[in-house]
Amino acid sequence: MRTRLQRERTRGRELPPIPKRPYRDTAILHAVLALLICGLALLTGGDLGTAAVVAAGYFFVATAWSWWRFAHRIRTGAEVDVPPAPEPEGEQ
Repeated sequence: MRTRLQRERTRGRELPPIPKRPYRDTAILHAVLALLICGLALLTGGDLGTAAVVAAGYFFVATAWSWWRFAHRIRTGAEVDVPPAPEPEGEQ
């Protein structure tokens, strides 16, 4: 049975490499995006309480999903040094 990584490679797409600190990086990214949700609510005159609930929900769901995906990729060894694509013949 082929793994998802093998299927992705056969379609011509490769998964991006895992960053050095994937869990911290995704938590920071999603925290900034959650703050952006609150900022947009303030700028547009929306209810900040509702925006905070939506932002918190977004942060927890998106962060959990990202962490789960990274843990799965690390556990299956999908991030192990992917060799660069070979250069086409005659361009060397």
